[in-house]
Amino acid sequence: MKNSFNNIINSETPVLVDFFADWCGPCKMLAPILKQVKEELGDNIKIIKIDVDKNQPLAAKYQVRGVPTMLLFKKGKQVWRQSGVLQKQDIINSINSN
Repeated sequence: MKNSFNNIINSETPVLVDFFADWCGPCKMLAPILKQVKEELGDNIKIIKIDVDKNQPLAAKYQVRGVPTMLLFKKGKQVWRQSGVLQKQDIINSINSN
């Protein structure tokens, strides 16, 4: 997983990583919002979901202590981070401003 994760976040396209858990209520609220973000931004963004329970070393590496936590990577660098549920436009604005 780690190698492919590094390959994904090092792409030219910005990558929004959603750290989530199956048992997390707010994560379930965020999922359809992220789908709308992807529909609106299309190929300008990659969105991947990481289950913190199945990928604990990765969650620990990025100090994800609460879910949902979104991290935005550009060419492998973390440029934005937010915990909790945001509205679609807030997420899009954050992606565009970074």
